[in-house]
Amino acid sequence: MHSDAGGLARTMAQGARAASRRLLLSSSDARIRALVRAAELLRATKADIASSNAIDLENAKASGKNEAFIDRLVLDDRRIEAMAQAVSEVAHFDEVLGTTLSETLRPNGLVVRRVRVPIGVVMMVYESRPNVTIEAASLCLKAGNAIILRGGREAFETNQALARVLTQAIVEQGLPEAAVQLVPTADREVIGQLLLQHESIDLAIPRGGEALIRYVTENARIPVVRHYKGVCHMFLDEGSELETASRLVHNAKMQRPGVCNALECLLVHRAEVGRLLVPIVNSLIDAGCEIRGCEVTCAAVPRARAATQADWGFEFLDRVLAIKVVNNLDESMAHIARYGSGHTEAIITPNQIHADQFRQGVDAACVVVNASTRFHDGGELGLGAEIGIATSRLHWRGAMGLESLTTMKWIIEGSGQSRT
Repeated sequence: MHSDAGGLARTMAQGARAASRRLLLSSSDARIRALVRAAELLRATKADIASSNAIDLENAKASGKNEAFIDRLVLDDRRIEAMAQAVSEVAHFDEVLGTTLSETLRPNGLVVRRVRVPIGVVMMVYESRPNVTIEAASLCLKAGNAIILRGGREAFETNQALARVLTQAIVEQGLPEAAVQLVPTADREVIGQLLLQHESIDLAIPRGGEALIRYVTENARIPVVRHYKGVCHMFLDEGSELETASRLVHNAKMQRPGVCNALECLLVHRAEVGRLLVPIVNSLIDAGCEIRGCEVTCAAVPRARAATQADWGFEFLDRVLAIKVVNNLDESMAHIARYGSGHTEAIITPNQIHADQFRQGVDAACVVVNASTRFHDGGELGLGAEIGIATSRLHWRGAMGLESLTTMKWIIEGSGQSRT
């Protein structure tokens, strides 16, 4: 099995490298046409996609997956249409390749420019959400990259159907078939072998649970941009308005509890236990949310369950929320520093000084003031489709759109100059 996995990994990686070289010479129009066609095919083949998705859903339910997991896996007509719209939006984004980042005229007459170019070959490893297959491939193709996709086994049939759409659209426009490749097996050994292909693959992006991120990071011989878990906090500061605070907490936690920008831990100023915490917690419980609270929370709201140490820093991805009462802003920031995952952190406050301190002092890919954590999303930030949300610091942080899938090169234009 090891040798077969290694052979498959080398073949895919080398094919992607060859495809990336051809993409360097491809026209923007050809890539746009391929994406427009992919959107058309998504709509035209939605029955086939739904049929494949039904197989994955049946398997997931049979294996006892929870409601939030099933929600991430579902591709109904509405979500397929949303994918098609996202691909169309990506297709018509302004061209980033070849754009000038800076230009300088040197004293010796040389014109020195920095221009945006593709990264080359990207490897994407992800779990459960099949829309990632479409969004990641679309963004990479628009940015002139070849991509190797390895989705989770739980979405295997759905991803195969989506990959067929992408392949057809690419080939019809004369682009290399290997520009978008989906690993055709659920064998995990292929991931390990792909992570060794440093001569052909330029960047690995893991997106999923802690075990997956750790596996990719520890086994890669290529650079990794981590899309780590979303342990998102919200701090309700003293003086926050009740209706606003309650609405934002409910939106952040309950709108889609199974996504990475959903709220996982609520921090409440001690002075606001009676005025804010009690009504908000009761309303969450009434809405079907399980509360795991600190001693103060449980004393104030007897329906809350006592939190354990394991609940701090845990990504529930479900209708479960940890709640802790803190003495002040500094204590909230200290809790976030210890238990946050560097994804999204929010403060609800009427105090501009506290807002400024939170913005400056909290280390995360996104800091939100007086709004829901759910806004840390490529579409909401104006990026269109996203490849994910990076929690590492290099080479990108936060929502990854088109720009994040490029790098730069220097162009020197001369008129016969030689160095002395």
